[in-house]
Amino acid sequence: MTIFVTGGAGYIGSHTIVELLENGQQVVVLDNLSNSSKEALRRVEVITSKSVTFYQGDVLDPIILNKIFSEHDITSVIHFAGLKSVGESVVQPLRYYENNVTGTVVLCQAMAKANVKNLVFSSSATVYGDPASLPILESFPTDTTNPYGQSKLMVEHVLTDLAASDSSWNIAVLRYFNPVGAHASGTIGEDPNDIPNNLMPFIAQVAVGKRDKLNVFGSDYDTHDGTGVRDYIHVVDLAIGHLKALDKLATNPGLVTYNIGTGVGYSVLDMVKAFEKACGKSIAYQIVDRRPGDIAACYANPKKAKSELGWAAIHTIDDMAQSSWLWQSNNPNGYEG
Repeated sequence: MTIFVTGGAGYIGSHTIVELLENGQQVVVLDNLSNSSKEALRRVEVITSKSVTFYQGDVLDPIILNKIFSEHDITSVIHFAGLKSVGESVVQPLRYYENNVTGTVVLCQAMAKANVKNLVFSSSATVYGDPASLPILESFPTDTTNPYGQSKLMVEHVLTDLAASDSSWNIAVLRYFNPVGAHASGTIGEDPNDIPNNLMPFIAQVAVGKRDKLNVFGSDYDTHDGTGVRDYIHVVDLAIGHLKALDKLATNPGLVTYNIGTGVGYSVLDMVKAFEKACGKSIAYQIVDRRPGDIAACYANPKKAKSELGWAAIHTIDDMAQSSWLWQSNNPNGYEG
């Protein structure tokens, strides 16, 4: 099979491509490199000793999409391409709606034209907003608090309507929790532009000396240590979830939705301690005020993915910290190094 991966040069995309190639799949990648690096794909080829066909371009461009579908015998699409910063989405909502929502519509139009109707969509646990109870089930109400989350939820609505209109579509919506960690080789990992938006790369940059200290936003939440609790999932476990989703699409399920998380919540300070253990250094941090919109705790009930996909996360918090440190210490300046 040939799998078309949009946004494949990014953090989650590159790790998923490793798993696809090692599982015997052919891979074609489209990426505009706005928040990713072609170097990641070169390293994927080194890790796997297999080649990746790469196109630099945008999912908003129907010409390049039609070219890709005409030149390759594509059976399924994994759609990662999207903007993903909550804060940036508040400042630039139109950019987020255009890229994330319109980009998906243009992609689906090209897929329909090519009669390729198997799609795995990269959604987010942000669609649940502030849940009334924990752990979170797929059946919980959706209620987002920012344009990024809203764009993901809008795409879910688009895909739901698409599947309802045409039963030949098979779509897996994967609601990620908090991806962290890196490939065991330490050669690919998370390489954010500018100041990291996510916790683990920020901790790693403090450990490697790129940042002075970590800001911990709030210490008075109703959690075991007062700091926010999230469901952190190792990126390799997440990547394997996409392969399991492709297997599910082969059974013609229509549209299906899954939480992709561990079911365990770790606090900010839990993650700091795990990283200190991994790197053998103290991580400097300071407690600052809560951020508007942040919630106390968020973690998944992943039982549906286990029962229907045969998937479960296997990596521990120590695995997450150790692989992140290996990546960051080997690549203090990311791919540009």
